[in-house]
Amino acid sequence: MNNEDAWLAAPELGLFIVCDGVGGRAKGEVASSETAAQIRFWVEQELELLEAARVESSPDGALPPTLLSRLRTLVRSAIQNACYMIHGMGELDPEHRGMSTTASVMLVAGRTGILGQVGDSRVYLARGGEVSQLTEDHTFVQKQVKAGKLTPEQARRSRLKNIITRAIGQKEWVNVDVTTHALRPGDRVLLCTDGLHDHLDRDIDIGELFARDDALDLDVAADTAITLANAGGGEDNITALFVELLD
Repeated sequence: MNNEDAWLAAPELGLFIVCDGVGGRAKGEVASSETAAQIRFWVEQELELLEAARVESSPDGALPPTLLSRLRTLVRSAIQNACYMIHGMGELDPEHRGMSTTASVMLVAGRTGILGQVGDSRVYLARGGEVSQLTEDHTFVQKQVKAGKLTPEQARRSRLKNIITRAIGQKEWVNVDVTTHALRPGDRVLLCTDGLHDHLDRDIDIGELFARDDALDLDVAADTAITLANAGGGEDNITALFVELLD
């Protein structure tokens, strides 16, 4: 199987990314890896902004509103730039035409997580024994759920559940969901592609996944998540990136 997933962890920037090259598209692995690299490059150009966020965050980690707004713009712009670049690569090279990817991006500044979301990769937050999904899938069935035409259970069983409605590279521009989330020391975050969360929905209780003794070590936690998904019949590429806020 060709691995079309890509991930990036740059703790020195507070930047974490997972991408999934869209199945059936040309060169999905190029789209995902280039997207992660382009986002990192864009964020690296704003080191002064990242340092200002570190210095100006309040004792509880909150950011001044103006600074938070600039960081939200940075995340959105980084993803939009990647979309423009990936689409342009397809326009210039017939072998890359049509390639695209999902992206779930988290930028941590102080104790604030800024998320950028395109597609159906996901971000989960575990805190105090409770787990919540921080991102919304951009899929056909999710639109049906929001419209009241499908129940969440019907959506999980639908053969159309992997049809995405937004992707990086399909066009020159993509609508990016940007959300902000207050973080606390000890919070644990999971960024993953649908190869994992399809099984979280169906076969694996995500709360139990975070609570397992072998999930205390983040490297082991990722291996465990992938092993469980494979044991459940995983047929897609699987990426699991765990992040813990230490202070």
